[in-house]
Amino acid sequence: MADTPKSQNITWHGAEITQEQREVAVGQNGCVVWFTGLSGSGKSTVSRRVEQKLLNRGVFTYALDGDNVRHGLNSDLGFSPADRTENIRRIGAVAQLFADSGCVTLTAFISPYRADRDAARARVPEGRFIECHVATSLEACESRDPKGLYVKARSGVIPNFTGVSAPYEAPEKPEILLQTEGKSVDECADEVIANLEGRGFFK
Repeated sequence: MADTPKSQNITWHGAEITQEQREVAVGQNGCVVWFTGLSGSGKSTVSRRVEQKLLNRGVFTYALDGDNVRHGLNSDLGFSPADRTENIRRIGAVAQLFADSGCVTLTAFISPYRADRDAARARVPEGRFIECHVATSLEACESRDPKGLYVKARSGVIPNFTGVSAPYEAPEKPEILLQTEGKSVDECADEVIANLEGRGFFK
């Protein structure tokens, strides 16, 4: 679904406050940290730990989780290719608004299609979109299977399951390549935070 609105009787109202003014007010720079990876890779777990650690440091941050968003904003969407694209289009728009407020915005979505992630990237200023590939192997994800989804997918109960019966297009040049196997959640979170701090989003 495109961003062109259906109604022709609406007018865009520009803000009187710039993103730069908002960022000065909160003392940091807004960005979108896009965690992508297979189900069970650790996206939600790591993003939530990053959120906790940043908040403890006084950083204005918020984590948008794939399952949680599907309970509200995207409750009308399933997992067909078209619905997956619309799911990411919507959350990309929401993440853009959060980042514009100066928030370090963390998103944890499988987001299997490269084109959809690129479209989310295009919404924010250059350098403000940090793609974090949580590059956990399919074998490791399946052995964890915290929600029992792989078992259901392998038995045919869940169709269109990423990594089993639907494709996952891994990032080619992510800003962060996060290898979780053999690392603790804190080690993974600290790796992400160090990368963001090095980019000057916060002090």
